[in-house]
Amino acid sequence: MSAIIVDGKAVAADVRAAVSGECAALAADGLGSPGLAVVLCGDDAASALYVRNKGRAAEKAGIRFELHTPPDDSSTDDLLRLVHRLDQDDDVDGILVQLPLPRQIDATAVIESVSPTKDADGFHPFNFGRLAEGHPGIVTPGTPEGCMELMRRYDVPIAGRRAVVVGRSTIVGRPIAAMLTNADATVTVCHSKTADLAAVCREADILVAAIGRPRMITAEFVKPGACVIDVGITPVDGIVMGDVDRESVERVAGWLTPVPGGVGPMTIAMLLRNTVRLAAARRRRPELA
Repeated sequence: MSAIIVDGKAVAADVRAAVSGECAALAADGLGSPGLAVVLCGDDAASALYVRNKGRAAEKAGIRFELHTPPDDSSTDDLLRLVHRLDQDDDVDGILVQLPLPRQIDATAVIESVSPTKDADGFHPFNFGRLAEGHPGIVTPGTPEGCMELMRRYDVPIAGRRAVVVGRSTIVGRPIAAMLTNADATVTVCHSKTADLAAVCREADILVAAIGRPRMITAEFVKPGACVIDVGITPVDGIVMGDVDRESVERVAGWLTPVPGGVGPMTIAMLLRNTVRLAAARRRRPELA
């Protein structure tokens, strides 16, 4: 057996093309172009590169992109005031606060200050709570939703299947567990305290690796024919590695997302889709915003 390699680049390109069409439709209806504002505070080089990529993708899709770079020594109150100003700006449909923030800033307070109706990342407790209730709102967290989109595009069976998520972060692990539950999978969430992790993972028809440990998931963790979603992105000696040991797992799995080129491209594509959905809700159906 050799796994079907899931082409995240191609799917992301399709999503971005759809977003571009939705932006054009809004403009044609006289509703203007969607606006995305990103707050980048700190000197994290990876964050700066990621934000540049977001900006290029947004502008190419027809989304107005604003980058706000408050100084490194900003306080929590400084960022709260900035987010409040963006929240009151009718030209801004989506707000994203790039993490990590400098240590002196209360990141939770800043994220929670973003209005749920402008939450481009889908991390606000209100939107997260809707997802957990089984009634997702207009937006959902980008990386997990990107994983779900890949499975939908590749016709991976979900309903009635056993899913195992390795990792319980609020960015990936917990939200994708909720999404899989909402899609009628039976879900187990694993973490550092899980006993006999490999045995639990081998029960999975869908295995999501989101732990940040390069090549930890080997063939012994994988049920033959399972769909393996590798969310890990860890630089090692200049090479980006996933959580899955592709060489061994590819021979066992039914589907496999590669690193790079799998889940990664989907994250920005989902951010753009969230932004245009927020814009459409605010401008076409303000009662939902």
